[in-house]
Amino acid sequence: MKQYHIYGLGAALVDTEIEVTDANLAELKVEKGLMTLVDEARQAELLNGLTGQLVHAKLASGGSACNSVVAASYFGAKGFYSCKISNDQHGDIFLADLAAANVASNFDAQDRPQGVTGKCLVLITPDAERSMNTFLGISETLSTEQLDEDAIANSEYVYIESYLVTSPTGRAAAIKAREVAEANGVKTALSFSDPAMVEFFNDGVKEMLGDGVDLVFCNEDEALAFAKTSDMDTAIETIKAVAKTFAITRGAKGAVVFDGESLIEIAPNTVKAVDTNGAGDMFAGAFLYGLSQGWDFAKAGALASKASAEVVSGYGPRLAPEKHQQILQSL
Repeated sequence: MKQYHIYGLGAALVDTEIEVTDANLAELKVEKGLMTLVDEARQAELLNGLTGQLVHAKLASGGSACNSVVAASYFGAKGFYSCKISNDQHGDIFLADLAAANVASNFDAQDRPQGVTGKCLVLITPDAERSMNTFLGISETLSTEQLDEDAIANSEYVYIESYLVTSPTGRAAAIKAREVAEANGVKTALSFSDPAMVEFFNDGVKEMLGDGVDLVFCNEDEALAFAKTSDMDTAIETIKAVAKTFAITRGAKGAVVFDGESLIEIAPNTVKAVDTNGAGDMFAGAFLYGLSQGWDFAKAGALASKASAEVVSGYGPRLAPEKHQQILQSL
């Protein structure tokens, strides 16, 4: 039996969520619904422009793959997360959240360097859409040095976020993690993360995929962008060429998953969405938890659908720890 169910690799960010209007986005020239990389000065400019809304701001540690590993851990999986954070207040917040979720990390054995831990400004509009402006900080220099090859070899799945494609050293770390996993018979999973990643960094994402992975996570927009098509059937066939299995989320329409043989429709859970930040992360985390327990794709998909619906019905990218067990018991 492996020591860990899931080894995650990705950015380490501390999110500040703020409720805004579409007019705010237009005034601040923020692209709606996408993740945009910004420098620290631009992030400060945005915060200054939203001074009146800061009374509604909520602080939470995040990062896409980290959200997924933390969710899986709260469901009951054993997780490990590799990232890069600084010896600062935001780094303290991030590590404390990992410890609370019982997720091991490379910083259990490494010292934190000086610098600035990554921060993400998440702007939530009334239609529940999230627009992210991310200052990666020291996360931009994540490299192979942050990998724990023993932990990779002792995991059932390695889970990588495509956000790493924007950093040459991060992309190299993702490729190395996949190669170490493959050499040790560990299953590989990749999240497409954001439409912009697969549209503007398509070649880099394909490099991260290598000769193919065991599992891909994406939403409809990301699937279409990756395949460079407007036809979902074409996108599905394109993803089949790079992944043995996959899960494509479709928002209020549920999801479709492919278990290597059949496409399976996953029913949605109807809720009033107020914040879509973290929905895809939760879907992946819950799905990976299910697979780690030997569940089939239909059952894992049902859990993932219900858990992600719970996330969008409240603010923040994660659920309260006790909520995970309540969801399990409700299935």
